[in-house]
Amino acid sequence: MILNAFDLKGKVALVTGCDTGLGQGMALGLAEAGCDVVGINIVEPQETLDRVTALGRRFLSLKGDLGKINCIEGLLEKVVAEFGRINILVNNAGIIRRQDAIEFSEKDWDDVMDLNSKSVFFMSQAVARQFIKQGQGGKIINIASMLSFQGGIRVPSYTASKSAVMGLTRLMANEWAKHGINVNAIAPGYMATNNTQMLRADEKRNAEILARIPAARWGLPDDLKGPAVFLASDASDYINGYTIAVDGGWLAR
Repeated sequence: MILNAFDLKGKVALVTGCDTGLGQGMALGLAEAGCDVVGINIVEPQETLDRVTALGRRFLSLKGDLGKINCIEGLLEKVVAEFGRINILVNNAGIIRRQDAIEFSEKDWDDVMDLNSKSVFFMSQAVARQFIKQGQGGKIINIASMLSFQGGIRVPSYTASKSAVMGLTRLMANEWAKHGINVNAIAPGYMATNNTQMLRADEKRNAEILARIPAARWGLPDDLKGPAVFLASDASDYINGYTIAVDGGWLAR
């Protein structure tokens, strides 16, 4: 039966940046589909932990600043020691800095690029090595953006980093498919999260954004549950190197 292909019981999903927002939504979706969850955050994701365990799943909380990739190896060792394996990686942790391009600082460039693209590659590399060692393939889901497709304004390092995520997703899919590893990405549209609070609070800009979205609403963390479960499941085994837009129709307008 086709619904069995979406069943993730017995799988272990590693989700970065899952204390709130989209990461929390995807972690909950994966838990609802049967996964035990590992969260890597810079703070304790107490609400996510409580909600995952309320579903009867295990949740391992690890603290780490992925803007510095030297922590990755140690974090993965803790995951494997606790669960014995990793089956799914969701590279969600990210930041955004806003400033006119003419004034944009090197620090704001480096901080965003280090977390949003450099850590995505090196976390994926480390997890792919674990997948290969396990010999059963695996699923990697990167979080891209509408700005993987468009230029945007006042977010030069974010646009660069999310364009890099789309390219890296294709590159890793090309190289690792032979190991049974699927690498895909989700590109959220305008979502109601902490990162967009300033935009939603700006009455004029909020109205402009909603007028462009065919669905006529901001996206919610729950809107990413289905795409995340699909890309993490056997139902997506023949999808590789693709970025799925979850944008309420923004790109179609």
